[in-house]
Amino acid sequence: MGYKILLPQEIMQEGREYLESRGYELITGSGLEEEDIIRDIKGCDGIIVRLSKMSRKVFEAADKLKVVVRHGAGYDTVDLEAAREHNVMVCYAPVANSMSVAEAAMMYMLNCSRNFKKTQKHFIDDFYYAKLKLPRVEMDGKTLGLIGVGNIGSRVAKKALHGFNMKVIAYDPYKTQAEVPEGVELTDDFDQIFKESDFVSLHCPANEETYGYVGKRELELMKPTAYLINTARGKLVKEDELYEAMKNERIAGAALDVMIEEPANPDNPLLYLDNVTIGPHLGAATIEATDRASLHCAIGVDEVLSGKKVTWPIPEMKDFCLKKVSV
Repeated sequence: MGYKILLPQEIMQEGREYLESRGYELITGSGLEEEDIIRDIKGCDGIIVRLSKMSRKVFEAADKLKVVVRHGAGYDTVDLEAAREHNVMVCYAPVANSMSVAEAAMMYMLNCSRNFKKTQKHFIDDFYYAKLKLPRVEMDGKTLGLIGVGNIGSRVAKKALHGFNMKVIAYDPYKTQAEVPEGVELTDDFDQIFKESDFVSLHCPANEETYGYVGKRELELMKPTAYLINTARGKLVKEDELYEAMKNERIAGAALDVMIEEPANPDNPLLYLDNVTIGPHLGAATIEATDRASLHCAIGVDEVLSGKKVTWPIPEMKDFCLKKVSV
């Protein structure tokens, strides 16, 4: 077959074996940065990207590239306009990590509801203050508001409904009531989610429509006892406005698995607030999710380069004519 697939970052063994057993040559990249990809991409027919960005400069440097596959559910690091201009198909792994991210969302809700960051800070120095004086609430019977009810949002809804006896309301302009899990109340009123929810959890992609989705206005709609959870993309939240709200204790707490700048800038003041929990984008970082993502990416590469129907094209590429891709 002779196709070369660039791996700027290692993929799991199941994905490697899938490609190697079908005759693909796997090229280990020299680094994750743009200049590394530009140097390594020449002569490669495909690339599986995890942390690396696929910029216009990368597409311009690629002389044989036919397919890019994102090792996860997000693809905002890929310049889609440049991909189309260079006749490159873009796929992703939207269902590979949905369970892991949904579990992470529930973890962050529990962390917030039990005021765990403050508890950890104080319990060594003052055990009884940490145990008895810090406010904590149950999740049972509370209202969860979802922004986005796709693969991940739907799993979160089911866990909240059946595992925590929560009421779930959701906003998703691309879904009908029949398309969301039973028990979820779909609303076309974006503001209702913030006004009524005890927990607001974000599960939508980052694009021009959703950048800065949550800021001062939305935070001021929330109950003072409510919590904001973001396991989707950092660009959904206006971090400077969230900082002001949390510094002034406008809402009870927030948990961010994702940030606008990753790795997080040590100067970001959100990192040092007691009512904000921040993780290193670990939602999909489980053994199971990583194994599935590697395999699904390998399948995507093979589907494109073999001329098969693509199982997981990114939504913006569903109308992309594969016949244009010369293999």
